[in-house]
Amino acid sequence: MKIEAIHLRELNMPLAHPFETSFGVTTTRRILIVEVVCEGITAWGECVAGEHPYFSDEMIDTAWIITETELAPRLLAADVASGRDCPELFQQVRGHRMAKAALENAVWDLDAQRQKLPLAKLLGGTREIIPCGVSIGIQPTPEKLMQKIETEVNAGYQRIKLKCKPGWDTAIFELVRERWPHILLSCDANSAYQLSDSEHVALWDKFNLLMIEQPLWYDDFFFHAELQRRIKTDICLDECIRNSRDARAALELGSGRIINIKVGRVGGFTEAIAVHDVAQQFGIAVWCGGMLETGIGRAHNIALSSLPNFSLPGDVSASKRYWAQDIIEPEVTVSSEGTITVPTSAGLGFDVVRDRIDAITVRSKTLERNS
Repeated sequence: MKIEAIHLRELNMPLAHPFETSFGVTTTRRILIVEVVCEGITAWGECVAGEHPYFSDEMIDTAWIITETELAPRLLAADVASGRDCPELFQQVRGHRMAKAALENAVWDLDAQRQKLPLAKLLGGTREIIPCGVSIGIQPTPEKLMQKIETEVNAGYQRIKLKCKPGWDTAIFELVRERWPHILLSCDANSAYQLSDSEHVALWDKFNLLMIEQPLWYDDFFFHAELQRRIKTDICLDECIRNSRDARAALELGSGRIINIKVGRVGGFTEAIAVHDVAQQFGIAVWCGGMLETGIGRAHNIALSSLPNFSLPGDVSASKRYWAQDIIEPEVTVSSEGTITVPTSAGLGFDVVRDRIDAITVRSKTLERNS
């Protein structure tokens, strides 16, 4: 496949509700969308880098520069057979995994459309429906949190994940467990704690949590192994798993018992599948994490979640939880049983609504293949 053009767009999309983590509060997303054109087919990718380098060392502005000056020119000069060719193509550029993922995932979408296959099937997916959970940010008050949880439990979501930080943890978990003693409950610390907090974190064992997600440093899995030995609750590794080598090393060390796979965090579908396979070899369950994606990134997450070892409910929830209006049709919906049906049409399985994209585009750039 000889890519003829790559269109970069920055979208400004206000969230339907503010979303707070230990990093801060997000009210509007700046999002880099890539459109790849080849043989009359248009395919889409989304860069999940945030507005600031808080979750990772990437942000939308660095992703734009790297995509425009390094990654897109390489892709435009190449002849690729599939998305699996992209990691080697981009290998000279160190890091910038979220920027790489946007282009690679678009190439996978392109290949799926050319072969008239659903993206999920091309990735090796076997699930026809995927279980869904929700991630609930830190709220202004405990009462507001309880209202949010009640809404999502009533909507049928199979797992409730609470963002936490020092001062918004033990007392909150106790309050929630008193009200809902049997729901599947987990928490996400986003690296807000240190190993010296292990006795405090061990208090959470009594709440029967499914997992504690990335409690320690974002770039660590060595000390997570020590914490896992000190607590009963399963640790889920997130930010520290950048590739399949990290996954294998962390599981050999006993750093956690669950892995969250975010396709942007690991650099694209090729590496996400490799992490999935390593976890499966160790008998470790995985699930798909979310990064406040538009419907394009959400469609990618649905396809990835169809792989066989994605056995835990992921963060792939309905469009309306985040956006007043998404940029795809139909928007992503979740059944009353807390599931999403995996699309069976070619490519993403959703139509990208160009008019909606144009209305919220604040920056654009087109790069073309040299004839």
